[in-house]
Amino acid sequence: MINITLPDDTVKQFDEGVTPMDIAKSISEGLARNVISSKVNGEPWDAARPINSDASVKLFTWRDDEGKAAFWHSSAHLMAEAIEDLYPGTKFGIGPDIENGFYYDIDTGDKVISSENFKDIEDKMIEIARKKQGFTRKDVSKKEAIQHFTNKGDEYKLELIKELEDGSITLYESGNFTDLCRGPHLPDTSNIKAVKLLNVAGAYWRGDEKRKQLTRIYGVSFPKQKELTEYLILLEEAKKRDHRKIGKELELFTFSQEVGVGLPLWLPKGAELRERLENFLKKVQKEAGYEQVLTPHIGRKELYVTSGHYEKYGQDSFHPISTPVEGEEFMLKPMNCPHHCEIYKSKPHSYKDLPIRYAEFGTVYRYEQSGELHGLTRVRGFTQDDAHIFCTPEQLKEEFIAVIDIVLYIFKTLDFADFITQISLRDPKDNDKYIGSDENWEKAEKAILEAVEETELNAVIEVGEAAFYGPKLDFIVKDAIGRKWQLGTIQVDYNLPDRFELEYTGSDNEKHRPVMIHRAPFGSMERFVAVLIEHCAGKFPLWLTPEQLIILPISEKYQKYAEKVLKLPPKLMTGTRRLVERSVMRN
Repeated sequence: MINITLPDDTVKQFDEGVTPMDIAKSISEGLARNVISSKVNGEPWDAARPINSDASVKLFTWRDDEGKAAFWHSSAHLMAEAIEDLYPGTKFGIGPDIENGFYYDIDTGDKVISSENFKDIEDKMIEIARKKQGFTRKDVSKKEAIQHFTNKGDEYKLELIKELEDGSITLYESGNFTDLCRGPHLPDTSNIKAVKLLNVAGAYWRGDEKRKQLTRIYGVSFPKQKELTEYLILLEEAKKRDHRKIGKELELFTFSQEVGVGLPLWLPKGAELRERLENFLKKVQKEAGYEQVLTPHIGRKELYVTSGHYEKYGQDSFHPISTPVEGEEFMLKPMNCPHHCEIYKSKPHSYKDLPIRYAEFGTVYRYEQSGELHGLTRVRGFTQDDAHIFCTPEQLKEEFIAVIDIVLYIFKTLDFADFITQISLRDPKDNDKYIGSDENWEKAEKAILEAVEETELNAVIEVGEAAFYGPKLDFIVKDAIGRKWQLGTIQVDYNLPDRFELEYTGSDNEKHRPVMIHRAPFGSMERFVAVLIEHCAGKFPLWLTPEQLIILPISEKYQKYAEKVLKLPPKLMTGTRRLVERSVMRN
């Protein structure tokens, strides 16, 4: 017998080899009918996979994000099987679940798949799903995996296998399709009742523009046809709210091939909207004790080597810029924090000076792949509403809570009432992803957990999602039609102060390291404006609207009076506008 601990701390005994599905049946038949996948000791687990030792078990249904992930990942396999059946010889890249559905990158050789072929693929998927095929997991050696995909002539899978360690490789079989996969998957295909392929796009293999462009097919699936119908209605509403469409109609921003893809150009009305947002946050920050700073758009490469950004983000940055001086290189800055560290370091500090809060609307640059660019939500140049707080360890929690208060005030003002918070911690099993000592990480994570508990935020914890220099608290808002967007973020950092050798003199007259808080309530101006446009469908709060007042003479005889009003001194017009702003903000 083995002991199984459920989420409510109930412990049940079962025979060795019990499956999560068996556990669900022991609770109720209704639960068993709805179980999609599970976690066993924190590891994703198939509902039909045996458990052979004492374990803690969580069961997931369609209502859980983990359940949807397994459902959509299984649907990606189903689509691949259908495509392999309809287009023999197809080679397969990767096919993950995504936030709303799934995709698969495929190589069909000289055959072309377009949206005209979607109906045939959808019909084949439903035909296969009705066969109630199970997903069988097989642990295989690296040699066996290589042999299998060599026989299939699938060089994409072979490349992936070469990067895996022997003893950690699993295949999943469903019907006539076998895939390299970690799982988990549905108990069988019969759960998939409705599918819709949404679009087709090109995607470079491994995101490398120098490699072959594969065909990426996106789809979505549901356990009920009614849910698919409702989702398609939601998609139509999302199209109407698309910030790219509304931004063009309202003349807010544009892009130019001559300037460069992913580099937005703000038009007069968009610049006005953006300036209002900046002024709003600047006022909030000033009242909270922040000081405004300005830093250049470039910095010496060594600055980002010191900070760790070059090591972690060098591949995603623009290449260094060589100067006429031999060996001297500069970079477009990928982050503002190294610059703020140097400002702090420009003079000595006492514990009496802290906390010091530097704020900047600083533009940063990342070389995002062209296929990943999307309007204002994914660009190569963006402006962060960045600030860095340098404080003593004793001040950390209070400062962190004060930043939470600012974020909540912003969300309330802009009507983002529905949001969740996520605490992102490091993955203790993968230290290569992070910098700094275990001791510093433990202190930083403890501070975030305590601050969130005191503010009574109902936060979820995600292990492995921390920034490379520290844990963070992310704010994920739901817009008016229920879509999730990650916006504000607050991060605790003991590591950059170490790397930059930042100091303050304590009350004991000894040198100490300050703690650093990184925070950006908007996230970036570009992404925030995009989300705001889609949230309110372009109908901004009056205090943000670029054109707040329009003078409309109702007949020709009032034309001269209208012109007279138009020529009122700017101070009078500004006063009118401020009255409008105060009225709207109060309400």
